[in-house]
Amino acid sequence: MDKTKSPAPAKTAAKSDAGAKASKRRNPRNWEMGNTGLMRFSRAAMYRRRAIYKKKRATTAKKAEAKKPTFVEKVVGGEKNGGKRRVPVHRLPRYYPTEDAPKKLRSNKKPFSAHTHKLRKSIKPGTVLIVVAGKQKGKRVVFLKQLASGLLLITGPYTFNGCPLRRMNQRYVIATSTQLDISKVKVPENLKDDYFKPKHEKAAKKSADTALFETKKQKFVPNEQRKADQKTVDSQLCAIIKAHPESSVMKKYLRSLFSLKKGQFPHAIKF
Repeated sequence: MDKTKSPAPAKTAAKSDAGAKASKRRNPRNWEMGNTGLMRFSRAAMYRRRAIYKKKRATTAKKAEAKKPTFVEKVVGGEKNGGKRRVPVHRLPRYYPTEDAPKKLRSNKKPFSAHTHKLRKSIKPGTVLIVVAGKQKGKRVVFLKQLASGLLLITGPYTFNGCPLRRMNQRYVIATSTQLDISKVKVPENLKDDYFKPKHEKAAKKSADTALFETKKQKFVPNEQRKADQKTVDSQLCAIIKAHPESSVMKKYLRSLFSLKKGQFPHAIKF
C-alpha cells in the first residue's frame, strides 16, 4: 500500500479560510461595561492607546498682520518749519485723572442689613455655643435670641466666664449639643442692634499744637443701663443653671475654656 499522505479534504481548507478571516477581525480597543453606558477606558487613556500623539497634524501658518503706524509724517509749509512733522494717527488725551474713578456698585448687590439671615438648625435659644474668634474666643456662651440684623445675642453669663451681653456673627461660633431651657427668661426689649452700636461724642476743636501730643484712645466703659440689663439676664440664667440636674458640672463646663490638645481634630469631635 502507498503510505503517502492523501491531500487535505475540502472541509479543512474551508476552516483555514474562516480562521484567516477571523484573524483579520480586530477587537475594539474600548467597549461598554454592561448596559451602564460607561466605557472601559477614558478619553485620555484612549488617546494614549491609539498613539494619537504620534500623528502629525497639519498646521496652517497664520498670516502676519501688518501693524498700523502710530505716527504719520506730514508735509508742513513754511521755510523755517522743517518741511515735515510726525503727527499721531489717533490724538492722545490731554488730561489724565490723578485718581481712579470709583467703580459703580452693582444694582443687584444688597447690603448686609438687607440680606435674609437664617439660623443654622443646630442653633436654638438656650444652646451653648463656643466662640472661636474675637476677644472672647474659647469661651462657652449661651445663645439668647437672634436680632433684626441677623447677629446672635449671647452672654456668658458674665458671672461665670466674664463674657457680657454682646452681638456675634454665627460664623464665629460652634454649636454644641448642650441645651438649656430658657423659655422663662425675659430678655429686656431694649436689647436691639442700636443698643450695642458705639456712640462717639464729638470732640471739641483743638489747636494744632495740642492735637499732636494727644494719642490716647477712648476706652469703653459700660453705663449703668448696661450693667442693670446684665444683672437681670444673669440672675435668670444663674437660677436655671442651679436648677439643672447636673448644676455643678454645668458651672464647670461654662467656666472652662475650649482648646484642642495634641492628637485632637475639630472634624472628629462631637460637640
